[in-house]
Amino acid sequence: MKQVRPKKNLGQHFLTDLSIAKAIADTVDACPELPVLEVGPGMGVMTQYLVEKPRPLKVVEIDRESVAWLNEHFPKLRENILGEDFLRMDLYTVFDGQPFVLTGNYPYDISSQIFFKMLDNKELIPCCTGMIQREVAQRMAAEPGSKTYGILSVLIQAWYNVEYLFTVDEHVFNPPPKVKSAVIRMTRNEVMDLGCDERLFKRLVKTVFNQRRKMLRVSLKQMLPADSSFFTLHSSLLTKRPEQLSIQQFVELTNLVAAALPPSAGK
Repeated sequence: MKQVRPKKNLGQHFLTDLSIAKAIADTVDACPELPVLEVGPGMGVMTQYLVEKPRPLKVVEIDRESVAWLNEHFPKLRENILGEDFLRMDLYTVFDGQPFVLTGNYPYDISSQIFFKMLDNKELIPCCTGMIQREVAQRMAAEPGSKTYGILSVLIQAWYNVEYLFTVDEHVFNPPPKVKSAVIRMTRNEVMDLGCDERLFKRLVKTVFNQRRKMLRVSLKQMLPADSSFFTLHSSLLTKRPEQLSIQQFVELTNLVAAALPPSAGK
């Protein structure tokens, strides 16, 4: 069977450097014993190293041509090659409700959606590793005060410790992307409960970072009546911009906003 042709509409950039593929596959070793789900294996450049590890492995691939290639070249994995769309999968069915490690060379155009799905299933995914666009990795690992600190930084770091492991140059892909890539690892922290309404927390974080250049007192007027006493009671806090707040300060701000919301206001 001829090699799979990279498809632009699927954001496919096949990794060709085997040493980098092995290094990415080895990032799952930080979470030993758990089964592994690889997203977007393509022609199995990472899969060949993951399959050698003494733990269950499944791969999910939306591209039919890649699924056919994997079935031909990884016969031992055949029952565990899932020809599905990861974003539409019920992750509880993958390993019968058992926690697992998520990994892959993630398509750039849906990497954020993949990580939001990870957050929605955080009780199932204690560890997530893989390769993404460097800019996205930098945002995920950014600290308060940084220009790259934003929505992804706060929502992911609320639940996971993020490690930026290493940068990958463009020339090791077919076709080469126009940007550099990076390998990251996220492991669940000890937080079991944020200490605030989680839906309101997400809404607040997205609201203020969508106007990241403005002070909180301006952006929060989308959530609260302009004449609310909230704006005078907490005036010193509200002169800050969102990138200045730590995760804990966002939790505290969420609770302050919750207390100020009109009783009929939906969260």
